[in-house]
Amino acid sequence: MDFSEIYHFLFETVPGIAVLVGVGLVASILVCAVLELKTRRRFRHRDEGAPDEWSIFGDDDDEDGEGAAR
Repeated sequence: MDFSEIYHFLFETVPGIAVLVGVGLVASILVCAVLELKTRRRFRHRDEGAPDEWSIFGDDDDEDGEGAAR
């Protein structure tokens, strides 16, 4: 398989374009998750604000010891 066949598949066929879009989505989600974790690590001592603040990673769940046993 040479470069021209790969290029034709990725940029000139519908499944190839779907592969490009899927790879772009997965890559952006991974970058966002890594950057979010780095930001949380850097600003871990900030004021938490409202008690109903949600967390994408669930860091503040099960603080009172109760969990899935409900």
